[in-house]
Amino acid sequence: MYYHRHIEPVVERISKRKPVIVLTGARQVGKSTMLKEVYKDINYVALNRPLVRESARENPSLFFNVNKPPVIVDEIQKAAELFDYIKDIVDEDKMKGQFYLTGSQSMKLMKNISDSLAGRAGVIRMLGLSIRELAESYYREPFLPVPERMGQREKGNIGFDYSKIVSFIHKGFFPELHETESDLHDWSDYYSSYFQTYIEKDIKDVLNIQDESAFIKFVKAAASLTGEMLNLSTIAEICGKDVKTIKAWLSVLESSGLVYLLEPYYNNLNKRMVKTPKLYFLDSGLACWLLGWNTPEQLTNGAMWGHIFESFVFAEVLKSYYNDGVVKPPLYYYRDTDKNEIDLVIADGDYLHPIEIKTTSDPTRSMLNAFRRLDNIPTKKVGTGAVICLAKERLPLADNVWILPAQMI
Repeated sequence: MYYHRHIEPVVERISKRKPVIVLTGARQVGKSTMLKEVYKDINYVALNRPLVRESARENPSLFFNVNKPPVIVDEIQKAAELFDYIKDIVDEDKMKGQFYLTGSQSMKLMKNISDSLAGRAGVIRMLGLSIRELAESYYREPFLPVPERMGQREKGNIGFDYSKIVSFIHKGFFPELHETESDLHDWSDYYSSYFQTYIEKDIKDVLNIQDESAFIKFVKAAASLTGEMLNLSTIAEICGKDVKTIKAWLSVLESSGLVYLLEPYYNNLNKRMVKTPKLYFLDSGLACWLLGWNTPEQLTNGAMWGHIFESFVFAEVLKSYYNDGVVKPPLYYYRDTDKNEIDLVIADGDYLHPIEIKTTSDPTRSMLNAFRRLDNIPTKKVGTGAVICLAKERLPLADNVWILPAQMI
């Protein structure tokens, strides 16, 4: 089953403005599937096929004589020789929407784009399926807890209950897992294969890893620290590697679209704010598999349920911005030197919208104590806030703060 992706109109919009469209994201989030579904009449070429890749590298000019634009080129980073030829083609022919390029390793991809296609390419980031997409909801505005958007969101309400939300969080959001009904054996087999493919095809392309077991420990350590402030020394100690190596590995994990470093909101006028980012694993199912939470029941009864739920909520908010074409969403967290913390802060013009993320179904006002810290930030106003949780319906909690069910993201 194909779920229509909310990012489809963004691709169409950018294809009318740019000759090259670059779609980047983690392996198997559905990049090429979406392009082939939307652009059925456009030629599709996959560079993960050895003979095709060799042809592209050895004779790039002939490659585009055979595969004339408009064309979809999957895993474009595997044949960097093509970028200069794409540049020459679009400089000669100014037609928009000529090349649709996908790549799962954006570190190499973005370097080639900045070197050869600066100003010519529109970049779109893509994550796995969102709960909006799984519910086939028409609502696609970026998440913001303001009354107008929440009202629109309720009109297209998803209606997932607690058990369905938990099941989704445990299963994860790679499209293949949702194409047919599957059991926990399928789930385990999928992630085992996915992770090995990721190491073999993505990691070894950019890192010369001599100690694969240490890298696996690193990824598991990153998953175990999801939703926490980044501590490179802790991860380095777990893996038995130095901090420099961990930084390099983390940058690849980030560029692969598997983790996100959420920066703290920082204002030069307030010196009491911390500057360390928070680490989020972007697919909750992969994190569950890495950490050994093999059933939804194990997950909700386990010590990390709060962190996994927070990671899920953050990823859903992030998807809502990426799916609107926002490459650098205005998302932050707040923490000061007195350890007052707000899980998520969304900047919107002059306003900062504070959000707490809790697994409870009955949030209390005491969870909002840190919100008033935003009053001390010069030049900014505090906007509508929310507690995103497992409640069943949207309700007011305090003045200008709402209880929001997770399905309303």
